[in-house]
Amino acid sequence: MAKTTTETVAAGRLGHTIKRAEQALIGRKTNVLREFGLTVPQYSVLLLLSVSDGMSAAQLARECMVTPQTMATVLTNLEKADLVFREPSELHQKVVVNRVTRAGHAIAKKADKAALRVEGSLGAEFTPEERARFEEYLERTIAVLGALE
Repeated sequence: MAKTTTETVAAGRLGHTIKRAEQALIGRKTNVLREFGLTVPQYSVLLLLSVSDGMSAAQLARECMVTPQTMATVLTNLEKADLVFREPSELHQKVVVNRVTRAGHAIAKKADKAALRVEGSLGAEFTPEERARFEEYLERTIAVLGALE
């Protein structure tokens, strides 16, 4: 069978392979998080807030690698579900701090177990040495691409 135009253009492109791997991981996490009524960005926010004393929307957007607009939507939906609450910062009057509710903590804990099972299944496909090298290669990729800016 002949390769499609997309396959031909993408062949040998490391960026394409990395993107496919990312999409496969996010797709699998999306499926398991559906049980908890969460999207991957919502899960990420709950996880971060469950281990912090609260964070601004801007901090969360940077940590979750989404736009401020996306984070605003994520936080609105989490607040409507009573999984987070917002309150004015004690340090800056224009800053709103987001905190996880008790229900948000409970869901974050359960959802994290499911997400970790996905990551564990992936990790189990590699020997400890392969996994260490894989992580080293990814960290080097991040460093190289960061230095290009």
